[in-house]
Amino acid sequence: MSDGALCVEIYRVSKRYSQVIELLRLEAAAIEHTANTLNQESVEKAVELLLNCPSKVVVTGVGKSAIIAQKIADTMTSTGTVAVFVHSSDALHGSLGIITNGDVVIALSNSGETEELLAILPSLKQRNVSIIAIVGNENSTLARYADVTLDASVSEEACPLNLAPTTSTTVALSIGDALAMTLSIEKGWTEEDFAANHPAGRLGKRLTLKVSDLMHESPNISPDANWLEVVKALSKYALGAVSVVDENKKLIGIVTEGDLRRAVEKTPPENFAELSAATMMTKNPISVIPEMLAYDALQLMENRPFQISVLPVIENNKSCGMLRLHDIVRSGL
Repeated sequence: MSDGALCVEIYRVSKRYSQVIELLRLEAAAIEHTANTLNQESVEKAVELLLNCPSKVVVTGVGKSAIIAQKIADTMTSTGTVAVFVHSSDALHGSLGIITNGDVVIALSNSGETEELLAILPSLKQRNVSIIAIVGNENSTLARYADVTLDASVSEEACPLNLAPTTSTTVALSIGDALAMTLSIEKGWTEEDFAANHPAGRLGKRLTLKVSDLMHESPNISPDANWLEVVKALSKYALGAVSVVDENKKLIGIVTEGDLRRAVEKTPPENFAELSAATMMTKNPISVIPEMLAYDALQLMENRPFQISVLPVIENNKSCGMLRLHDIVRSGL
């Protein structure tokens, strides 16, 4: 590539980068403008309607607004506010049945004149629902129909032709997210509440998955078990360790595969008969209880000079299970 061609290519790449940054700033500025101009009384009334909603929140729209509406509904549902998305077009063909007295409807439309959305407004009024409009035109039909109007107008789209919904949808989504998070704060939503709605996510697992969900049957042996019995128990349970318990199943020690190996290495073959679970076990091992969070058990196993790969589980002072580091990691924590 010649020096001239290289310079042209560098210029093209630099220009593309500048365009991306400029458009990001355009959308950020639109959100900032909305934050500075949104009517306080309207916001407070909207939050009040949503907080006191005796039923559910229904979010609706058409086109790109429908996509934003669905995201707002999903965010509300996952953070403590029961919400559903209904496409305005589908509502005209039977989905209106999901909207009942007491619901609060959040309607999204940049123009405020979307035909399918306007067509369901009379039916919404008949059902005694409150309507919050997130709209780009406060003089529109939708704005006049709504109980509360939240101004989502923008001066321009982040589109060279000023046509594709970009900045306007970003602002509408930001308003919806802000409402959802405000409701979450007002309701005292906690990490534990969030996790309960996200059991498959990493945070959900950290806050809900317990030792009892992952532990194995307790591989118990008596203190006087000889070395061969220990070997057989380790092979039978294949957990990397066995628990040493007294006649009441009280945990008094643990024998890991490493403990067995070291004991055998140090003992002359002619003295193998003297080896027992009691002589090779680690006394008073670290243990956990079934109700303990698996994530806390993981920290207990890892945050130490030497990692622990297995933990005995005790309940009511009795050995009841064995937890492996492998099972915790495999769970996705």
